[in-house]
Amino acid sequence: MELIKVFICEDESIVREGLRDMIPWEKYGYEFVGDAPDGEMALPMIRKLEPDVLITDITMPFMDGLSLSKTVIRELPGIKIIIISGYSDFEYARQAIEIGVEQYLLKPVTKADMIKALEGTRKKISEENEQKDFLSRYEQEFKKFERFSHRAFFEKLVEGSLSVQEIYEEAAKLHLNLSANGYNFVIFSIRDVEQSTYTDDAAKVTDSLLNSFLQYPDYILFRCGLLSYAVLIKGDIDRLPELEKKCVDMIEKHCTGSGSSLDWHVAVGVPTNRLSGLSSCYAEANRAFSYRHMFPARHVFTTENLKTEEYTPDESDVNRIDAGKFDPMIIRYFVQMGTSKEIGPFVEEYIRGLDGSEKSMLFRYYLLVSIRVNVELALKDSNVAAQDMSDALPSFDMNASAEDVREYLIDILTVAIRMREAEAQKRGNDIIDSALAYVNLHYTDEDISLDGVAEAINISSNYLSALFSHKVGQSFIEYITKKRMAKARQLLRTTGKRSGEIAGEIGYKDPRYFSFVFKKNQGCTPSQYRSGETGEE
Repeated sequence: MELIKVFICEDESIVREGLRDMIPWEKYGYEFVGDAPDGEMALPMIRKLEPDVLITDITMPFMDGLSLSKTVIRELPGIKIIIISGYSDFEYARQAIEIGVEQYLLKPVTKADMIKALEGTRKKISEENEQKDFLSRYEQEFKKFERFSHRAFFEKLVEGSLSVQEIYEEAAKLHLNLSANGYNFVIFSIRDVEQSTYTDDAAKVTDSLLNSFLQYPDYILFRCGLLSYAVLIKGDIDRLPELEKKCVDMIEKHCTGSGSSLDWHVAVGVPTNRLSGLSSCYAEANRAFSYRHMFPARHVFTTENLKTEEYTPDESDVNRIDAGKFDPMIIRYFVQMGTSKEIGPFVEEYIRGLDGSEKSMLFRYYLLVSIRVNVELALKDSNVAAQDMSDALPSFDMNASAEDVREYLIDILTVAIRMREAEAQKRGNDIIDSALAYVNLHYTDEDISLDGVAEAINISSNYLSALFSHKVGQSFIEYITKKRMAKARQLLRTTGKRSGEIAGEIGYKDPRYFSFVFKKNQGCTPSQYRSGETGEE
């Protein structure tokens, strides 16, 4: 155990040396680090040594003990102070209590008195350190998973439905610091190449990347889709290019250095110097992100590189079509990965990429057949039944005009994505039903984890995390904690079991940590809840 550092300030040398020499410091968990005859000499030494405990006389020349204590507490808020004094006057004691002095001892101070004071102080420091450790552990547990309230805030933020004042107010409630003179968005997604399965390769890379982002205050991360994330970059407007590059490099390094074959894409928006410009900034990033459907082999998209992108087919004749502008996988990939909001921009870019080839009747027919076939293949990969496709997908006219091709593409993609999302919704509901059934049986297991639940129902932990918060409205850890707290309240009300027994019964191996979590969530200790003193349901 780390020793507690103690410093003595006393103008009477006999008393000072007596205290220093009569206490077996290490025996009681202390390390004696120094002493001084008055506050003026003590202060620079205290600043350098940063002791945990200061023992000081109350009346000394140059700077008395109360003045020294006020200064030290201001500079070292966690320090504990024991004042010794020859005065029993209440006013000294009152002032000592007001400034936060831990103990007040009257001279002559016996060895037994000092040891008792030191043991009480050590216990207080130990309890405070334990609470700090518990708080850190609690926050880390919740940081590991997405906070639903954060996502709801950022959804409103990027939609542009909040005024600047509302942005500041909502951010303050969530303890988010958005103050900066420059902002931008980076959107990214990481998936396994084999989209029909949910392996852990992408999940491991994503978890590692998310933990890395938490280390940088310039980046605020939130989920913007089931398996996609956005990073709000904030900082000095002149540093934004550097911060953007660093962000993209972090994503690329994690994805390319994993040893796994991953399908990953990153898009960078256009910087803004106003909070009111964040919705437009996000829209630009999202527009760039939608180009991943046109160029699935490309990983990084920016507004600048899209401006210079060329779609230059060789000929409009069907026999000389450039495969690069008519890749059937583009349609298939979009049906699998695109969103309803992306259909309009995607169709415009797809038609523009044909460069007039659709004016050829022969090519139009070939194009329409290819669109229909690849839409069906994509839906088949998404587990949509063939009969459902046959009934729902619009048919095409062999004599369709060039403009009809555009309209048909919009119609069939709209229906296809709706069908894919309906199937995903059904599958998602089945997955969540399985996950909740497992959690409801095992939430009292002390080793239950998101990874364990995902493994039990055979899906990726990253996908389960995304689906859980999306469907349940809470992160996995929030749900588990809520279940455990409800069980704890029931046991406290209906049984005479001790707090430690209840802790073990609902999955907490450390009874003290259980008490900390209970108080954090219920606003009172387990014993207070049992006695009906306070608490929340």
